[in-house]
Amino acid sequence: MDQPLLQREERERQSGCCSSRRLKAWLPILSWLPKYKLKWLQMDLLAGVTVGLTTVPQALAYAEVAGLPVQYGLYSAFMGGFIYTFLGTSKDVTLGPTAIMSLLCFSLVGGEPHRAVLLSLLCGLIQASLAFLRLGFLLDFISFPVIKGFTCAAAITIGFGQVKNILGLQDIPHEFFPQVYYTFYKIPEARIGDVVLGLLCVALLIMLTSMKTSLEPDDDDCDDAPRFPRAARRFVWAVATMRNALVVVAASFCAFSCEASGLHVFSITGKTTQGLPPFRPPPTSDTTANGTVVTFGEIVEGFGGGLAVIPFMGLLESIAIAKAFAKQNNYRIDTNQELLAIGMTNVMGSFVSAYPVTGSFGRTAVNSQTGVCTPAGGIVTSGIVLLSLAFLMPAFYYIPKASLAAVVICAVTPMVDYRVVAKIWKIHKLDLLPFIMTFLLSFWRVQYGIIGGVAISGALLMYTMARPGIKMSNQGVMLIELASGLSFPAAEHLSHIIHTQALQDSPPRSVVLDCSHVSVIDYTVINELSDLLGQFKRQDVHLILSGLQPNVLKILLAADLEGLRYADGVETALQMGSGNLNL
Repeated sequence: MDQPLLQREERERQSGCCSSRRLKAWLPILSWLPKYKLKWLQMDLLAGVTVGLTTVPQALAYAEVAGLPVQYGLYSAFMGGFIYTFLGTSKDVTLGPTAIMSLLCFSLVGGEPHRAVLLSLLCGLIQASLAFLRLGFLLDFISFPVIKGFTCAAAITIGFGQVKNILGLQDIPHEFFPQVYYTFYKIPEARIGDVVLGLLCVALLIMLTSMKTSLEPDDDDCDDAPRFPRAARRFVWAVATMRNALVVVAASFCAFSCEASGLHVFSITGKTTQGLPPFRPPPTSDTTANGTVVTFGEIVEGFGGGLAVIPFMGLLESIAIAKAFAKQNNYRIDTNQELLAIGMTNVMGSFVSAYPVTGSFGRTAVNSQTGVCTPAGGIVTSGIVLLSLAFLMPAFYYIPKASLAAVVICAVTPMVDYRVVAKIWKIHKLDLLPFIMTFLLSFWRVQYGIIGGVAISGALLMYTMARPGIKMSNQGVMLIELASGLSFPAAEHLSHIIHTQALQDSPPRSVVLDCSHVSVIDYTVINELSDLLGQFKRQDVHLILSGLQPNVLKILLAADLEGLRYADGVETALQMGSGNLNL
């Protein structure tokens, strides 16, 4: 066989390999499905059922947080399991409605289902676009103090927003501060049945959560452990894991018994739409109560800055969860592929009347602890949600609102991390500024809190860039050492220091600028250096650069600066500046 033919076959083989690799990158299911084992199926089924029994009551409760009819929580809970199985890179992550996204959704759509569904489509398109453009790095600009400030405030807002359902109060405003006022104002109108049931549900959930924490499934799995105690611990752990479903079912049974006896003791969910949602494009217009048609453009304009906040927060929450469990279980995720998975989930979810979703930390933890082996466990979870929609909706009529409120309160309470304030104060006090800004503004408008926190973090970052650390020493020649990079915000500051410390001295002194830590330089800095070199020449002193990195030196030489002098090391530059070496 001749050489050109061999080379052509080799190129074709490599091209096929690259195509296969690229296809697996876009469809991760192709990497693990051919290796699927029967043991994996058993574990995925167990995890899927466990997560499904957790998802259903939480989805109903989070729909209340979003201000939507409870069935919309289930509409939002099943698409993620199917899409993520094909596109996701984490075996543990479960996508669906969460407390944070529900609150953000309510802040934009005010409980209007059509707008919530359209918001899901727009969020998904933005998230998928970020994935295709490989812009996942933009999430890095939301700092940890901003995230913590937002989650703490959101947890308080969400938790207190459910107090009205625990008390059985009606006509309470949704805005946080009026909500606080009217909740306390209307306490005398509280319904005893709702209060007793709500507090009992909270107590049971706290007790079961404590049991689950103390009885992890692998604690007694050693070979010499008695089989019965080990099985008992596993059973108790499983019951505690499904605590939300068990508490809601028990509360619903109590409510049904009372209603059947003619006793209207509890505030119940009431009539819900039965059956699976129709598969149809999301609405692009809306009609107000007085019959006015609101166009697509007007709806988008009404979303305002929240249309940028919600997709980013959804991505941030999901990717943070994926990274945490990937590290815990010793595997890696693809950030941009995760963006695509959540983006496509929201796009396709909008066709089944879903509102925006993201990764759920609590359900992901349950998925991981139950021993899920692949993303296929999400298909089982989604199947349980679909079965609930198809057959159990009439039973949801009797779910007491107080029991759903208890589920939400117990879910968000751990998010209030008060210890983080002391940690931030101890490590870097300035980081309290974006934390406090985000925390306080989030009680006014959630999106304002995030935007304000990001703005403060950005200002602190820019200040660091504009005022880099500078060390000065006088060794006959002024030695100025830059502790970090040099970019255009810092150019004027550096020029001012050189003027005041060297050129305005009597007599003027030469300056050695140690650039060993400078890896990037821009046109503004070049322009400022050109002016400084001219002024040093007129004063008959020298400006010498030392420790230039190759890429910086290349830029300086390309700029062809008149009078540019540089040396490899500081000692050589100091001798040049003092006149001991020829320049």
